[in-house]
Amino acid sequence: MAEEQKSISNSIYSSSIDEALNTMEVNPSEGLSNSEVEKRLQEYGKNKLQEQKRKSIWRIFFEQLNDALIYVLFAAVGITFFMGEYTDGIIILIVILINAFLGLFQEVRANNAIEALRNLSHPKAVVKRDGKVVEIDSELLVPGDIVLLEAGRYIPADLRLIETANLQIDESALTGESVAAEKDAEAKFDEEYIPLGDRINLAYMSTLVTYGRGVGLVIGTSNQTEVGKIAGFLESDESEETPLEIRLDHLGKTLGKVAIGICVVIFIISYFQGRDLTEMFLTSVSLAVASIPEGLAAIVAIVLSIGVTKMAKQNAIIKKLPAVETLGSVNIVCSDKTGTLTQNKMTVQEAFTFSDDLISVDDEGENTFEENLLAEAMVLASDATLEEDKQTGDPTEVALLALADQWEMDRKELQDKQPRVDELAFDSDRKMMSTLHNHDSKYILYTKGAVDSLLPNCKYIIQNEELQPITEEHKKQIADAVEEMSSKALRTLAVAFKESDSKIDKEEFEKDLVFIGVVGMIDPPREEVKDSIE
Repeated sequence: MAEEQKSISNSIYSSSIDEALNTMEVNPSEGLSNSEVEKRLQEYGKNKLQEQKRKSIWRIFFEQLNDALIYVLFAAVGITFFMGEYTDGIIILIVILINAFLGLFQEVRANNAIEALRNLSHPKAVVKRDGKVVEIDSELLVPGDIVLLEAGRYIPADLRLIETANLQIDESALTGESVAAEKDAEAKFDEEYIPLGDRINLAYMSTLVTYGRGVGLVIGTSNQTEVGKIAGFLESDESEETPLEIRLDHLGKTLGKVAIGICVVIFIISYFQGRDLTEMFLTSVSLAVASIPEGLAAIVAIVLSIGVTKMAKQNAIIKKLPAVETLGSVNIVCSDKTGTLTQNKMTVQEAFTFSDDLISVDDEGENTFEENLLAEAMVLASDATLEEDKQTGDPTEVALLALADQWEMDRKELQDKQPRVDELAFDSDRKMMSTLHNHDSKYILYTKGAVDSLLPNCKYIIQNEELQPITEEHKKQIADAVEEMSSKALRTLAVAFKESDSKIDKEEFEKDLVFIGVVGMIDPPREEVKDSIE
């Protein structure tokens, strides 16, 4: 059944919505019945990443002894016991055991930490079953379930979207793109293969809905999801030896050959000299044992343990002792950008208005009327939320709310004074969003969007609290500001407004607007990155 589920999830993006529903044998208005859910749970198992069976303590212990240098040391133990040097043999044996127990302790501790990470959380999912909408633990999802999506919820499994309304999903955890992906349930592809990030009619487990709503059909659960496949790669037994392991293995084999060579050479020389062969055999074996550095394995293990302890203090989990040495052998680091080098948090860096040209948002001093109007529009024309411990919505909108906080604006007071009465949701064709607000018996419309989409709809600009007809010179100033922001890798967003004594029809929302300004934002680098690179 897992193979069947895998083949479905690999190709279903090229199917229509009806074909997908027929494949999964489900009615979208009713969802699966409870009896069918039980049947599919038996077939597919629970929707949680399946882990490999943990190795036993004994297996991990004996794996620490699987090394050429350790084999040589065991040979030395046997020879010293044979020669009656029991004290030396016991010391070498203790060294071997110290090395094995240090490796055992570290691997068990790392496995326990990884297990704790797996059990941190199980998100809930809103599904339709037997015609009713219910909230369940995401572990109980099965292929064919109908899942309802809304802003702020994590995607609980891989889904074929069957309904979308301005749906945007943050897929940075999977693709590394900090900008939310726009989804379209009606999209259908004729190509045999479409890259993961371009499958706009699919939603993936562990990604986050930032905007809009949608309905999805579960097509992959547990290890048959895209995230599950990644986990499968991490769980595979295939592993490469670290540079230290390679060198120690080479050293162990070399020492073994040298020891045997010494025995043979000494024995041959003594034979031609006519010496006592038994005595010379013991002498040659003693020399061979003396050539083996019995303390090397223990010293290496102890030094690596110190390194692991330092890494643990930096919240890094090291599964095997030799892995920490690999860091010291690195010449080139290839790193993901979003969330690793950057904060995965869009932040406004600069703003442009006609009253103050291009400014850094960190500049001290009193904000102009136009700058306050800019922030006001950003707050009101937004569906995001930003609290101290929680944020939902598009990362761009969250960044705009953070700008208002930085400029010490009372967002709640603004929203209370200007309640929203109508809106025109963001559309990928228009590349704009508009909201209409009631304020002191008047109506104010705020529009934000891409500069090249919004500017043609503007008839005026505002400067020094006065409206002026927009001119080619104004457009050049805007273009220059956008060009300068873009040269600094900033993503730009423009804002406009208009006032009316009566409620505005939607058809008239985005006409004859007053251009306020532009903001430039970026996903900033983490403070620690510079030190990490150094």
